[in-house]
Amino acid sequence: MIENIFYPLIGGILIGVSSSTMLGGLGRIAGISGIVGGALTKPKKEDLWRFAFVGGLIVGGVLLRILRPDLFNYKFEFTALHYIVAGILVGYGTRLGSGCTSGHGVCGMGRMAKRSFVATMTFIMFGMLTVFVKGALS
Repeated sequence: MIENIFYPLIGGILIGVSSSTMLGGLGRIAGISGIVGGALTKPKKEDLWRFAFVGGLIVGGVLLRILRPDLFNYKFEFTALHYIVAGILVGYGTRLGSGCTSGHGVCGMGRMAKRSFVATMTFIMFGMLTVFVKGALS
């Protein structure tokens, strides 16, 4: 029972500390779409931190999978088409909203940015709508 509370709490603390460290240390917002987009569209030597950031996300996920495989005991019941459509919609929404959930939801709201509150509420609203529509169609 305590694990149900402990892991998300530690994860939230780590996200907060990481985004604060990145903002304080590099003066950058920890928005994944901006970090990955910058790494893919205009890679420069001074942008090495972008690759380190993305690499850290990947290594962290792999390590968690190796150390705690029991946390990955779930099954997705979607087709490849669902994933493709979801990816396109997320990418479009990220561009339309000038940022992603991590940039707006974690960093922007923490800085009390009005546009981040609007963007985050929009993300949540469309997530709820998607679950409702998917449930109604099933």
